[in-house]
Order: sequence, then structure tokens, then C-alpha cells
Amino acid sequence: MDRKIGVVGGMGPMASQLFYKMVTEMTEADRDQDHLNMIILSDTSMPDRTAAVLSGEEQEVREKLRADLELLSRCGCQAACITCNTAHYFADQVAGEVDIELIHMIRETAKKIAGENPGARVAILATDGTIRTGLYQKRLEEVGVEPYIPDAETQKQVMYQIYDRIKKGREWDAASWDSIEEEVRKAGCQRAIMACTELSVIKADNGLSDFYVDPMEVLAEKVIAFAGKHVKK
Repeated sequence: MDRKIGVVGGMGPMASQLFYKMVTEMTEADRDQDHLNMIILSDTSMPDRTAAVLSGEEQEVREKLRADLELLSRCGCQAACITCNTAHYFADQVAGEVDIELIHMIRETAKKIAGENPGARVAILATDGTIRTGLYQKRLEEVGVEPYIPDAETQKQVMYQIYDRIKKGREWDAASWDSIEEEVRKAGCQRAIMACTELSVIKADNGLSDFYVDPMEVLAEKVIAFAGKHVKK
């Protein structure tokens, strides 16, 4: 079995390159041919997903995402994944309209947390758009995990890390991050989800602890398995 995987990326580019690096490093391989066959579609023209959710102007994102998934299907991909958390809100809307299986990052992350920390309180660190859609809240509740939304000031700091630091090609603000972690730990959270792929960059670049769950790491494992390859032990 050697299935081809399609990746809808470019949201943002740093997250997409990190995902490819994760998949490559996590695959058990001794030669080029042991790695995955992948088509990475870096659609940087995709409108901002959070802005679309908050404004209600969702049609363009929905149509472009559908077109990207259809393109990957025509290119022979047996499954696709999306390296953007908020984009899964739109993916759920078009899933029944495209002829390609979606490896769902948010659903798989919720299942993994439920297996490791059943019944836990888990913080959702995400864009305002992802929080507004309830994507993670719904999936966590379905598997018996309690979602926790940071307070308003902490949420501002999360958005600052995403939009004013990583998306602008800057390093994280460590002092700001310390305040984020302090708030969610005081709230009794046992884990925190890096529910934005820019936050995945922060975790990878700064070696953050396993307190933080990175959905892109979960997605990488699922993609490797679907492709018929093996994850390194």
C-alpha cells in the first residue's frame, strides 16, 4: 500500500513547511522511497479564515477550499489534510461535496487527548475564529473532555502571538507566552491545545513541553499511517 496524500497549505506558509518537516522526520525510512508520496498545495491566496468567520463573509473561503480539495483529488490523492485549524470549519461544510477523504486534524486531536487524559480540562489556544466556531469545544465534549476558553486578556495575547509575531515572520514573545501559560494552568487545565498552526511553530521552535498538544503532530502521525508507512518509535 502506497497512498498519495494531498495537503492544503499556505495558511500560513511557515506552518505548511513545518508540517512537511514533521512528516519527513516522523516517518520510519532508510531511503527516499520509504517516504510518503505527497502533493502540497500552498494556497496563500486563501482569504483569512478568522476574518471570514467573524465577518460572516464565508463564501470565498468555502469555494476556494472546495476547489483545492477537488484539484488534489484530480491529481490522484486518496486523502487530503489541511494545515489550518480554522479552515476545518469550512472543510466540514464542503466534505460531502468533494470526492476525497479528509484526514480531520481536529477530530483526531480530540480522540488522542481523550485517550491520554480522559475527562481532563483542556485549554484551547486558538484564533478568535476557531473559538467562535466551537470546532474544538464540540469535538472535545463528544469524547468526554472539558474544553476551557482563556479569559479575554489571555485571548488577546494568543492572537498577538499568532498575527503580530509568527505570521509576520517574527519570533515568539516569551514573556507574553509565560502569562498565557500561567492563566491556563491556574484555571486547572491539564493540557493545552496549540489550536492554530502558527502556535505549532512556537512549540517546535522553542521546545515546549508535552503540556502542549500540537494538532499538526497528531495529523502527521495519521497521515503517515494512512499512506501505509510507519511512524518512528
